[in-house]
Amino acid sequence: MSIDEQVLPYPIPNDAALKPPAEWAELRGTCPVAHVELPSGDRARLLTRYEDVRQVLADPRFTRQLNAPDAARLSADGGGVFNSEMAMIIPDSGEEHQRWRRLVSKWFTAKRMNAMRPAMAGIAENLIDEMVERGAPGDLKASLGFPLPVYVICDMLGVPAEDRDRFSYWSDTLLNLTRYGKDETEAAQAAFFQYMTDLLAGKRAEPGEDLLSELIAAGGPENGGLNDLQILVTGMALLVAGHETTANMIGKMVSMLLADRGRWEALLADRSLIRTTVEEALRLDANSGFGLPRYLKEGTEVSGVELPKGTTVICSMAAANRDESAFEAAGEFDLTRSPNPHLAFGAGAHSCLGQALARTELQVVLEVLLRRLPTLELAVPEAELERVEGLAVGGLRTVPVRW
Repeated sequence: MSIDEQVLPYPIPNDAALKPPAEWAELRGTCPVAHVELPSGDRARLLTRYEDVRQVLADPRFTRQLNAPDAARLSADGGGVFNSEMAMIIPDSGEEHQRWRRLVSKWFTAKRMNAMRPAMAGIAENLIDEMVERGAPGDLKASLGFPLPVYVICDMLGVPAEDRDRFSYWSDTLLNLTRYGKDETEAAQAAFFQYMTDLLAGKRAEPGEDLLSELIAAGGPENGGLNDLQILVTGMALLVAGHETTANMIGKMVSMLLADRGRWEALLADRSLIRTTVEEALRLDANSGFGLPRYLKEGTEVSGVELPKGTTVICSMAAANRDESAFEAAGEFDLTRSPNPHLAFGAGAHSCLGQALARTELQVVLEVLLRRLPTLELAVPEAELERVEGLAVGGLRTVPVRW
């Protein structure tokens, strides 16, 4: 049976930690709007071509309303970050969505991120000191990749340092596809919700110089601000999004550079390549997770295929980023590639709010690692790196390194 007649399991199984499943190229070539079955057993359509993914992410008819009665459930229990009622509290479109983005995006400008660079570099230095003190081999993900973005986003939100370690478990349950049961997911989300409720009450009593205090100070909707529940959910969303994806990306990026030693050596020889290298690692990330699901509230067509109202579509940015029609030598890692209009942060009105933060963290990590640990290398063969399974984000379980 040809691939365009099959219903593929999704996420598409793939053992290779850093390489894409073979199906991506085949789908882009012959079946750009594929039938897939999600972990819930529900059906959806998968997009893998660059132009299709970019078009759909920018099209307001494709919404985030994945709690609609006929939307596909992503996980078997119907919970998780995409299908939850909570996901709907942040406005999805129109003037309300623009207002939300305006209020929050002030904290994520490139200018503000540049001002935070020295503090980020200091955090990275301390974490590397601790890893070196523990001795080789170390786990770069646990020692540096995971804590750095958590510390940074907690500082921005005004979360006390001693509470930082709780968030990894809470955010994993929010990103659940198949790892956790419904009861466990609901209990963790309730604990997270209660924590944020208490945190915000404290900030109302004693405001700090942080994003959540500023959102409270802006006043409610009648003053052009957000209501209490929107502020709470914004805090939860930023804590999850602000650390989970970047924590995983640090481990994957460094692994991609060390798996082919020539890439690491080229950066050691020319640090001016750090910025374009980060973009290329984002583009070539073959293990970025689930992709972006969208719910179609009126019928349309994509790549000549009719999609009826009520269709759930999965946009695979990672597959689109390897489209030969959009990138020359799309499968090659080119440290000098510029321009690099990859879709790792999405596109259109919902493109990732924290992309300047993620880029800055990735650049700073590379700068500090190259300076501090020029002899860094993987402590296991690339083939032994293992993927994170069962969550909506992609990553590596561990990144064993020595120096």
